[in-house]
Amino acid sequence: MRVLIALGGNAMTGPDGDATPQAQRAAIARAMEHVATVVAAGHEVVLTHGNGPQVGNLLVKNELAAHVVPPVPLDWCGAQTQGTIGFTILDTLEPALAAKGVDRRVAALITRTLVAADDPGFAAPTKPIGRFLSREQARPLIEHGETWEDRGDKGWRRVVASPEPIEVLETHTLRTLLGAGYVVVAAGGGGIPVVREADGRVHGVEAVIDKDLTAAVLASAIGADVLIIATDVEQAVLDYGTPGAQPVGRVRLADMEAYAADGQFASGSMGPKVEAAMRFVRHGGRRSVITALDRIADALHGDVGTVIGNPSVPTELDADHEVGTPTDDAPPAVRPTER
Repeated sequence: MRVLIALGGNAMTGPDGDATPQAQRAAIARAMEHVATVVAAGHEVVLTHGNGPQVGNLLVKNELAAHVVPPVPLDWCGAQTQGTIGFTILDTLEPALAAKGVDRRVAALITRTLVAADDPGFAAPTKPIGRFLSREQARPLIEHGETWEDRGDKGWRRVVASPEPIEVLETHTLRTLLGAGYVVVAAGGGGIPVVREADGRVHGVEAVIDKDLTAAVLASAIGADVLIIATDVEQAVLDYGTPGAQPVGRVRLADMEAYAADGQFASGSMGPKVEAAMRFVRHGGRRSVITALDRIADALHGDVGTVIGNPSVPTELDADHEVGTPTDDAPPAVRPTER
């Protein structure tokens, strides 16, 4: 089975959000133990990953050094974090596979994601990134062409476009590596955002692409059977934070769409994950699963997490797991806030 696993930010930092190099390496090593279990079961695996804390660190360096050297643009930040996280995954996944007696090579791709030059997000950037600064601290960055907004008592914060992903440009290379037996790391942080000019050339742009939406695009493009979105909760929850909170187990696509339309999933946390999971199934994917990182191996059997099955495959929604009901080993309904 071909599986795309989208790793969330909790797989890249320490339990308390610690983003030191040591904490990041330890966190990635723990995540790769779970990925190795999936690979050892005989599946073809593609990994994507978040890069929020890592880009955040680079932005702070930009801010502190803006009066000395030009800030590094966001597309460069994405490329740098893909390289750093990619090689750390190589260094930790290879020994994890070897410990399980699995002889599989691992490759990490610097990956570009195509977006539309006329995407509405570029005309009115709204995605906040980085930390709050005073007006005086933000001034050098504004002079370098960045867009910052006054957020009142908290200070000024940078806003950027968050365009829709259209295509992962290195998909052909990725498929070639999969065919040669590699585990492939690609589209980190949603991919390096690029636009295409009329003459066919592409160039990077200042933007942040949602990593889970890119994962759905890539999963469809490579013909994945299952998209697993790994996060720090085991399931999506309806009526989150209320006495009537209810975990979502196996669910039909139409019902999940209705829950999303009703505003059940916050745009800053579970919303993009649910949207990505639904998009993959809409485009013919067999199954999407949203679950905790340490349950990704179990997720391949459809026994844990929020499972959205393809309506054309009725066996994915058996009578034992009705819409909105948790599986037998479901966690408590009320969850900690997701990172």
